[in-house]
Amino acid sequence: MNTPQMSKSTKTSQAALRLMSDLKELSIDPPEGVSASPVSDNDLFIWNATIMGPDETPWEGIFHIILGFTEDYPSKPPRDVRFTTHMYHPNVYSDGSLCLDIIQDKWNPTYTVATLLTSIQSLLTDPNPNSPANPEAARLYNSDKKEYNKRVRKYAARSAE
Repeated sequence: MNTPQMSKSTKTSQAALRLMSDLKELSIDPPEGVSASPVSDNDLFIWNATIMGPDETPWEGIFHIILGFTEDYPSKPPRDVRFTTHMYHPNVYSDGSLCLDIIQDKWNPTYTVATLLTSIQSLLTDPNPNSPANPEAARLYNSDKKEYNKRVRKYAARSAE
């Protein structure tokens, strides 16, 4: 028995439905310190997101992220997850993209936009210096936490401007 192939428009519709569901979840029960929504009413596939760094940490601030989805969402992670705020973090590349397992090899279709943003928020204070996107930040994190925190505070202060 042949199984029909899904057309691109069917995939797009399924992705759009899931993105609308994720948006509804974020509006009804948003995780603390995160928000996100599509950039425009005409395009569900590009979102702006905001993450609040945890209070009383060097990351206290507001950080902006852009999320780009494809018609393969949620089977595949967003194709673009990138800070638009300048960051100093072991797991953030100079272009703002992240080295984060759940958007690379550990993606699961049960993850939502809220799940993703909560994971990114957690990554701020719990980096993985063993998988660095920014080797200098990883070295400083491992060798001189005080100086690392000082540099993070400087970037976080800029995020509020």
